[in-house]
Amino acid sequence: ASESLKAVSVLSVRQIMSATVGDSPSLAVSSSRPSGDADLGSPHIAALVLARGGSKGIPLKNIKLLAGVPLIGWVLRAALDSGAFQSVWISTDHDEIEKIAKQFGAQVHRRSSEVSKDSSTSLDTIREFLQYHEEVDVVGNIQATSPCLHPTDLVKVVRMICEDGFDSVFSVVRRHQFRWSEIKKGVCEATVPQNLNPAKRPRRQDWDGELYENGSFYFAKRALIEKGYLQGGKMAYYEMRAEHSVDIDVDIDWPIAEQRVLRYGYFGKDTLKEVKLLVCTIDGCLTTGHIYISEDGKEMVSYDVRDAVGISQLQKRGVEVHLISERDCSTKGLFTSKLGCTVEVGVIDKLGVVEKWRKAMGLCWKEVAYLGNEDSDVECLKKASMSAVPADACPAAQKAASYICRSSGGRGAVREFAEHILLLMEKVNSAGKNLGRPS
Repeated sequence: ASESLKAVSVLSVRQIMSATVGDSPSLAVSSSRPSGDADLGSPHIAALVLARGGSKGIPLKNIKLLAGVPLIGWVLRAALDSGAFQSVWISTDHDEIEKIAKQFGAQVHRRSSEVSKDSSTSLDTIREFLQYHEEVDVVGNIQATSPCLHPTDLVKVVRMICEDGFDSVFSVVRRHQFRWSEIKKGVCEATVPQNLNPAKRPRRQDWDGELYENGSFYFAKRALIEKGYLQGGKMAYYEMRAEHSVDIDVDIDWPIAEQRVLRYGYFGKDTLKEVKLLVCTIDGCLTTGHIYISEDGKEMVSYDVRDAVGISQLQKRGVEVHLISERDCSTKGLFTSKLGCTVEVGVIDKLGVVEKWRKAMGLCWKEVAYLGNEDSDVECLKKASMSAVPADACPAAQKAASYICRSSGGRGAVREFAEHILLLMEKVNSAGKNLGRPS
C-alpha cells in the first residue's frame, strides 16, 4: 500500500470538532534552537516518545534489545534523522531509559510520579510535558513500540501540519479483514456481518479494505491537547505501508517484530553496502577472555563451535574474517589453521591495523564490520558500517556500537553478529534488485 493522506470527517465527534485550534492564537515562532534541520520560522514541533519504566507486559520493554538496538533507539533514530523536529524528547521516570535516550541524542523530560502510574494516560503525560515546555507548539507523540517507522513518514506528516493546516494527524494502516458482531458466551444468537455481504464475498484484489489506527504516532497542536484531545479540529490520517506497521505489546510479538525490522526497518542515513571484511577481537569476543595455563606452561583458550560456524558462513558468502588481539598470544597459529582467518596479535593501535587491512583490500569503511568489547575497540566500532559488541562488553564499547549482541563473548556473540551481517547483506541485495541494479 502506498502512503496517502486524506482529511477525516467524523460526524460522531461533534464535541471534538468544536475544539478546533482555529479559535486559539496563531502559532508563534519558537525562540528555542532547533535540534534538526527544521526552519527557525516554523512552529516548534517536538517529537515525544513516552517510555516509562513500569511496563507490565514486557518488563523494561522500551530498552529491551530488538535486533541489537534498544527498542526506543529505532524511533529516536528515525525522528532525529528526519530533520523535521525542533526537538526530540523522551518522557520517562527511569534512569536507564534516560541514559540510553541521551546516547541516541534525545533530550529527556523526567515525568512525575503522577503520570507514571499504570492508570496514567498518554494524554496526561503529554499535557504535563507541555506545562514544562512552553516553547512547543505541536507534539508528535511517537510510539516506542513501532520500530519500523521511517523518517520520510514523519517529514510528510509535519508538512500536513505546517503546510496543509491540519490540527491533528494520526497513522493508519489498510487491512483486508472481515468483521462480525460479537456474541456473548452463553447467548444463542446469530452473528451478523459488519462490513461484507456473505452472498457476495469480495476477493481481496476487488476490495480496497478498511483503515485502522496502527498506533505508530499521533500529532496534535498544543491548543487541542490543552483542551483534552489528541485527535480533533481539522483531522487527517496518514496511511503507512503495511510492512512498516509493527506494534509490540506482548512477548509473542517480539520475534515477529525483530524479523520485520531487519527486513523493513530504518538503519540510518548512510546507504548500506555489502560487508567484505569482518574484524573481530579475540579476547572477550571470540573467546570468553579466560586464559588457561597447562602444567608445562602452555597457554590455552577455548572458543564456541557456534562462533566457528558463524565465521565459516561469512567466508562462504565472500566475507574475509580477520582476528586481532592486544596480547601477544601463542594461540595465533591455532586460529589461522582452524578458522582460516588472518590473525594479528600484540597490537597496540587497532585502528591502524584495521586501516592497513582495509586499504590493502581496497575497501571503504562502509564495507567493514567490527566486533569488539573494550575501550581500545571504540574508534574501530565508530568507523565501521556495522559494529557490534557482546552482551558483556564495557560501557564505552556498548555506546559506540550499533548492535549489542544478546550473547556474551566466547558464548555465541560472533555467530549472532555473523547472522546479523548476513541478514543485512540480504537487505542490501533486495534493495539493489528492486532498483534494477546488479547485486
